Amino acid sequence: MIELFHLHKKFGDLVAVRDISLTVGKGEFFAVLGPNAAGKTTTIRLLTGLIKPTSGSARIAGFDVQEQPMEARRRMAYVPDFPFLYDKLTPWEFIRFTGQLFRMEEARIQQNGRELVRRFNLMDYLNKPIEGLSHGTRQRTAIVSALLHDPEVFIIDEPMVGLDPHHARVVKDVLKERSQQGMTVFVSTHQLSVAEEMADRIGIIHQGRLIAAGTPEELRQQSGQQGPLEQTFLALTALEANHTEEAAAKK
Repeated sequence: MIELFHLHKKFGDLVAVRDISLTVGKGEFFAVLGPNAAGKTTTIRLLTGLIKPTSGSARIAGFDVQEQPMEARRRMAYVPDFPFLYDKLTPWEFIRFTGQLFRMEEARIQQNGRELVRRFNLMDYLNKPIEGLSHGTRQRTAIVSALLHDPEVFIIDEPMVGLDPHHARVVKDVLKERSQQGMTVFVSTHQLSVAEEMADRIGIIHQGRLIAAGTPEELRQQSGQQGPLEQTFLALTALEANHTEEAAAKK
């Protein structure tokens, strides 16, 4: 459902993404880890078609996000780490507006929307202006809106930002349920515990490169670490940093 082919992105002299290739299958829950400025968010923006790659390509459900953007976007949903919402609308107005953008029938908007609103505990906020809501409530509104049209691919950047433990659990449960029902989930996170608990496979991006991808156990074997995922992550990123330094020294 998600295919990245030799993605490369430069901003002037800065190389943000370096030759990333990856396939994520239908119903797979894939989590991306990496240090700050590793290239995770840039990769997501390339995947969603928000920016153009310097070279390479990305496909959603078989559709090239640059050459067939409407077909690709019709099948996916994207929630950034700080989602944009129309502050003067209420959550319900924003949810309905999103459904209308995807040309959903009103009956389906009502059915899907009411179920998601109940699941994400938004009933008390439905008719209040978004501008007065907390970040966590805005985040839940964005996630509900993104799930409304039953996307085939769901992409989310730092899903737990601003969420209390109760609502973080709701997000985890809903995304895992949807994944088990066939929705492909692509999550970027700094929280190793989220990746270890939720993901079928984990990718690690460091200095713009995808340096490892596999199940938690496969990553442990690659790193030579058998403890918590944190030790695996630190070992793999340190190894990549050493290789980069050695390569630079040889030039």
